[in-house]
Amino acid sequence: MSDPELPLPSHPVTHRRATFAQWVSAARPRTLPAAITPVLVGTGAAAAIDGVAWVPAVLALVVSLALQIGVNYANDYSDGIRGTDDDRVGPFRLVGSGAAEPRHVRDAAFACFAVAGLAGLAVVAISGSWWLLLVGAASVAAAWYYTGGKRPYGYSGLGEVFVFVFFGLVAVTGTTYVQAGRIDGTAVAGAFCVGFLACAILVANNLRDVPTDTQAGKRTLAVRLGDPRTRTLYAALVVGAFVAALATAPWHPWALLVLPAGVLAQRPLRTVLGGATGRDLIGVLKDTGQLELLAGALLALGLAL
Repeated sequence: MSDPELPLPSHPVTHRRATFAQWVSAARPRTLPAAITPVLVGTGAAAAIDGVAWVPAVLALVVSLALQIGVNYANDYSDGIRGTDDDRVGPFRLVGSGAAEPRHVRDAAFACFAVAGLAGLAVVAISGSWWLLLVGAASVAAAWYYTGGKRPYGYSGLGEVFVFVFFGLVAVTGTTYVQAGRIDGTAVAGAFCVGFLACAILVANNLRDVPTDTQAGKRTLAVRLGDPRTRTLYAALVVGAFVAALATAPWHPWALLVLPAGVLAQRPLRTVLGGATGRDLIGVLKDTGQLELLAGALLALGLAL
C-alpha cells in the first residue's frame, strides 16, 4: 500500500526483510544530538529560572527523540518512493535500497509520531497548558511534510527554517516552559544557539547531496544558494551558535564553559571550507552533531550553575 499523495518509484524494487541493524542505521543516530541538545539547554535555562522538574524534562526528551527518529523514517519513505534516493552517497536508506517495503517504513514513522504524541499529552496534563497541543500538532505536521505530501517544504528550500523553529526555538523554549512555567531571554538565546547548530547539520547534509538533489529536482536551500554560499552559510551558523551562547554570559558567567566546545568545530569547518564533496562530507554530519551535543551540554551546565 502506497501513500496516495506520492508517486511510486519509476523502477522495480525488490524488497527483502531489513535487519535490525539496518533499521537502526536508517534512524540516523548521528542526527539524534539535534533532539537531545534542545532538551539539555532548555533544562539548563529552567534551572536558571526556577529549578529542574525531572518528569517534564524526561517527557520532553522522549517527545524530541521520537520526533527526530520519526522524521528520519518519514524522509526515508517519502524520498524513497519519489526516487530521490536512487543515486545516494549518504547514509543507508531502507526504501531507496529496497531493504524494506515503503509501507513498513511509513508505519515506523507514524509509530514514532504516536510515541511523541503520547509523551506530549503527558507533558500537557502535567503542565496544564492545553495550548501546547497545538504546538505538538504543528511539530508532527512539520516532521511529516518536510519531504511528505504533494508539496514538501524540504524540496523548496525551507528545511532550515523549520529545523531552526522546531528543533531550536520550540524545543528549547518549550522544554524550559514546561519546567519553569515561563520563558526568559536566556532560554531564547539558548534556543538560537541550538537552532543554528541543528541547521548546520542539515546544511552539511544538503551540501553533500547538491548533485543528486539537483538531478532529482529537489530544490533545497543548498541547491538554491549554490556550493560556495552554502559553505559560507555553514560556517556562519557554527559561529552564530557560539555568539548566541555567549550572549547569556553577562547574566550567567558560567555560560563561558561553552568555549572549549569550539575545539570540535575546527575539523568540520576545515572540511567544509576546504571544498570537500560527496562522501568526504559524511563525517561532517557526525562532527557537527557531536559539536552540538557538547556545546549544548556545556551551555546547559553553565546556565544551571
